[in-house]
Amino acid sequence: PLKLSRALEEAGAPIIGTSVDSIDRAEDRKRFDEVLEKLKLQRPAAGIAHSLDEALEVASRIGYPVLIRPSYVLGGRGMEICYDERALRGFMTTALETSLLDDAPVLIDKFLDGATEVDVDVVADFTLPTGGTALVAGIMEQIEQAGIHSGDSACTLPPASLSQDTQSAIAKLAKDMARELGVCGLMNIQLAVKNGQIYILE
Repeated sequence: PLKLSRALEEAGAPIIGTSVDSIDRAEDRKRFDEVLEKLKLQRPAAGIAHSLDEALEVASRIGYPVLIRPSYVLGGRGMEICYDERALRGFMTTALETSLLDDAPVLIDKFLDGATEVDVDVVADFTLPTGGTALVAGIMEQIEQAGIHSGDSACTLPPASLSQDTQSAIAKLAKDMARELGVCGLMNIQLAVKNGQIYILE
């Protein structure tokens, strides 16, 4: 659907909801990093790669283990934790052979071992003349270790171990992000919490 929205816009179809440009700001690694920098939010050390050689260079620079996934996909499709170069080579070879990358780069993040992963759902409309609003519909704490996609994970709602201060900080950053991106409709954010620090995953 993320790729389809651009093709529809180019064909002249009206896009109802969040604009294609806003989707691109959230999905394009460079543009998203600019959003995070503006909002003073942190993410794990990361890089992008279009080839096996680039992926190996990025992983070597940020250190194993790494969380690797294709960009512009939903539902955790193609996401994998690679603990060493052999696993990374296997992922990239399979991804290239099966066209999983489909001309899109691979996103490589430092895997935060032992972190608590959190899924946040937001409903927002920042197209309103009044300036817009955002509602945090849920802050869900994953039971499994970080790196298991939320669609495959058991979650607790409300969070079982996050302090109220951490939950408040998560709600604030989610609303700030929805406002900055001009979201009109649904937005999902994946975060990791480790040693009291909140990291944006996607």
